[in-house]
Amino acid sequence: MATVLMCRRFPRLSRVTAFSTTAERKAERGSSKSKKEKHDKPGAANTGTESGATIQLLKPQDYRVLYNPAAYAKGRAGSQQRVDRDSSQALGDTFTGPSTTQAPQTFPPASSQALPPVRNALPKPKSNTLLEQTILATLYKGEAEKEKWEVHDSKEDPRMFQKGRPEYRSLSCDSAEPAQTLPAEEGDSILQSVARCEGSPGILTDYFCKLSLLPAERRAALVSDPRFSALCRHAVTAIRLFSTPDLIQILKACVPLAVPASHPLLDACEAEFCRQAWDMSLEQLLLVADCWRCLERSVPSYLGILFSYANLHWKDLTLPQFVQLLYIIGEGRRSPADLAQKVESTILKHLDAFTLEELGAVCLGLFKSLSGISDHVMRRIADRVSLQMEDMSTYALVNVLKMLRYTRLDHVPLMRELGKVIPARIPTTNIQGIMHITLTYSSLHFFNEDVLAAVATSLPSKVSYCRSKDAAKFLWSFGCLDYEPPNEEEFYSSLVKQLHTKLHEFSKFPEHLLTALLGLAFVKRFPEELIDFALREEFVQKTRGSKYELRKDLFTLGKSVEIECPTYQGSRLPPQLCQEFTEMVSSFAEREIYVRPEIVEATSLLESMLGGPEYVKNHMILPHTRSSDLEVRLATDGHPIPFNFKDPVAAKKLKDMGVSLTDDLISQLVKGRAHSQSPMEVGNEARIARQERGDAAATPCLGGVLTAGAKSQAEPKAGRWQPREVRLALQVSNRNHFCYGSKRLLGLHCLKRRQLRLLGYTVVEIPFWEWFPLLKRTRSEKLSYLHYKVFCPALLTGA
Repeated sequence: MATVLMCRRFPRLSRVTAFSTTAERKAERGSSKSKKEKHDKPGAANTGTESGATIQLLKPQDYRVLYNPAAYAKGRAGSQQRVDRDSSQALGDTFTGPSTTQAPQTFPPASSQALPPVRNALPKPKSNTLLEQTILATLYKGEAEKEKWEVHDSKEDPRMFQKGRPEYRSLSCDSAEPAQTLPAEEGDSILQSVARCEGSPGILTDYFCKLSLLPAERRAALVSDPRFSALCRHAVTAIRLFSTPDLIQILKACVPLAVPASHPLLDACEAEFCRQAWDMSLEQLLLVADCWRCLERSVPSYLGILFSYANLHWKDLTLPQFVQLLYIIGEGRRSPADLAQKVESTILKHLDAFTLEELGAVCLGLFKSLSGISDHVMRRIADRVSLQMEDMSTYALVNVLKMLRYTRLDHVPLMRELGKVIPARIPTTNIQGIMHITLTYSSLHFFNEDVLAAVATSLPSKVSYCRSKDAAKFLWSFGCLDYEPPNEEEFYSSLVKQLHTKLHEFSKFPEHLLTALLGLAFVKRFPEELIDFALREEFVQKTRGSKYELRKDLFTLGKSVEIECPTYQGSRLPPQLCQEFTEMVSSFAEREIYVRPEIVEATSLLESMLGGPEYVKNHMILPHTRSSDLEVRLATDGHPIPFNFKDPVAAKKLKDMGVSLTDDLISQLVKGRAHSQSPMEVGNEARIARQERGDAAATPCLGGVLTAGAKSQAEPKAGRWQPREVRLALQVSNRNHFCYGSKRLLGLHCLKRRQLRLLGYTVVEIPFWEWFPLLKRTRSEKLSYLHYKVFCPALLTGA
C-alpha cells in the first residue's frame, strides 16, 4: 500500500501576556497549581512543543495583558438551544439576576467573549489561501478520514441497558450476528424459488427469516440482487394478508439484511403497522419501534400512535417497558407533552429498582427528546448516582451528566464524587464522552483541576476524532473556567489544528467556530487566520441563517479584536453592525441589568455620596461583555470629577423603572431576614440631597470628610479623557460571575476586566459576598463601605 506524506503549515496564534501583577491575577482568578508552574517556568508559555506546528505568541509593545453558547442559548425548538449551547452559558450569567441559591447557571457556549492583538496579519485577508487550501486538502482526505473513523468507533452502544434483564428480549430487536448461519447454497435455493412463489404469507415470512441468517458478506449482496427485489415485491403485494406476528418477523429480518431505510418494502410495512397498531400489544408496539430504530428509519406517525397507546395504558407498563419506551422517545427525538407528569411519577416509583444502566438510559431518553423534568426528580436521581458512581459504567454516568446539565441543577455531592471517580476513567473514555464530562463542569461552573488536567493530558492523542462541535466545546469549557493546563501548548495547538481540519464544517455549523474562538479568547489565544475567516462578510451572512442567536457572539469577537489586537489587519465587522448590536444589548440592559436591586442601591448611594448623578454613570463601558459598570472619575487628589452630562436623568430613569428595594427582596438577595431600617428611602436620597444643596455639589475629599456646599471643579467636557484623571469601573458582581462556591472568576468576566484595564480603567470589585450582606445593614454602613472602595488610597497611588 502506498504511503502519502502530507506537509502543511499550521496557523499562527496570537497571544497576549499578562496585564495585571501576579498578586492581582491571583486575586481575580484564584491560585492554581498550573499557574504556579507557569510562573516557575516563565519560558514555558512562549514555546510550542507540538511537532509540526508553529505557535507564535503576540507580545504587544505598549501593554501586557492578563472569559455560552453555548455548544448554546437557543436551539432546535427553544429548549433545544439550551441543551446544545450549554457551554455558552457563561454569558447568561451576566443576564441573570442574583439568585437566592447558589445554583450555577448554564450559558450558551458562544457567548460574549473576547480577543487580543494579532501580529503580522495577512495583508489581503480576503484571499486567505491557507484556509482555502486547508478546505481542499480536507476534502481530498475524505476517504482516509472515513477509514480512520471505521477503525475508531467513538460511539457507545446505547442499548447496553437491555442486557440487564431478560424481559428486553421480547421488547427489542437483537442486531447481533446470528449464532447459527444458513449455508450460502441454501440462500441461493431460496432465491431461485422466489419466481415460483405464489405470495403465501407464511412462505414469504419463512424466506425472509432464513435469508437473514446468511453469512454477513452474502447478506450484503442481497439488496442489489434482482431475485431479492422480486421477493420484496411479492411481500408488498401481499402486505395486507400478513398477520401481526408474521409482519413483525419480516421487519426483524430486514435489520440483519440491512434493507435501506427508504426501501418500498419498509414503506408498505410502516403503513400496515400504523393500520394494525391499535390491535397490537404494547410489547409488540415497542418491539416494532425498536426495529425502526435499528433500520434508522424515521416513523413519526407510528411513534405518535405508540405514545397515544402508552398514554392510555400507562398503568400497565412494567419497569422494562417504561425504560424501553423512554429509550424510543429519545431516539425519536420527540417528547410527548401529555406524558411528562406520568414519566416523572413513574421514575420516582421505580427509582430504587432501576439498574444503573437503566438509570442512564432514562436520562439519555429525556435528554435527547428535550424532556424537562423537575429539580426534585433530577435531584433524587443524582442522589442515587452519587452513592453508587463507582459501580456505574462511564457511558451511563455521562448520560446522567447530560440531564444534570440540561436541568442546570447544582448537586454538590455528585460533582464531588465525580471529581474522585472520573479522572482515572478519562484515558479509556471516547472523545464524545470526555466532551460531555468537560462541558458539564463548565456549564455548571464547577472547577475541578484534577478532571480538567486529566482531560487535557488525554485529548491530544484523540484529537483527530473530534468533530467540530467537540473541539469547540473543549475550547469553550476550558476558557469558561479560565483554566490553562500544564500541557497547554500541546493541548491548544492540537485543537486549533483540528479546527482547521474541520473548517469545511463551519459553513453548516457557524456557531461552533464562534464558540471555539471565544473560548480561545478567554485564555488570550487568537488564531489570526480563523479570526479573519469568522469576521468575513460571507461567514457573517451564514450566521444569520443559523438556528442560534449568534449576533452577540460576533459582536463580542469583533469588538475584542479592536481592543486587544491593535496590529490585526484582517476582516472586521462593519460599523453599522456594531452599532446595531450595541443598541440591541443596551436595550436589554435597560430592562434587565441596570434595574437589579443591588445595582440600583449602589448607584443611588454613590450619587448621594459623590454629589449627584453627574458623578456616577451606570452603563456598560464594554457593551460586548453584556454586564454593567458603575463608572466614577477622580482627580489624582481624590476629588470626584463630574462627567455624566449626556444623561442627566439617569437617576430618574432608574426610579421610573419601578424597582423598590423591599425587605423581602433584600432577604432574597442575602438569604436572610432584614432587621435593619427599611431601605425604600434610598431611591430618594440623591434627589433629597440635591434639593438641599441646590446647584452645589458635595465633594468628598480623600480623607472622607464631606464638605457640604463646596463648589465642584470646572466641569470637563463629557466623554473626553482629562489629564491626571483616574477612571474607576466598579463591578457589582453576583454569584454567576464566579465558579461555583468559589471566588474564581469565570472566563468572560476575566476577559472584561482585562479589557477595562487595557482601556485605562482601574477595576474596583464590589463582590457579592461583601455587598449582598450589606444590603440589609444600615445606610451608614453601606456608605462607609462604598467610600472605602472609591477613595482607597492604593487605587489612586497605583493609577
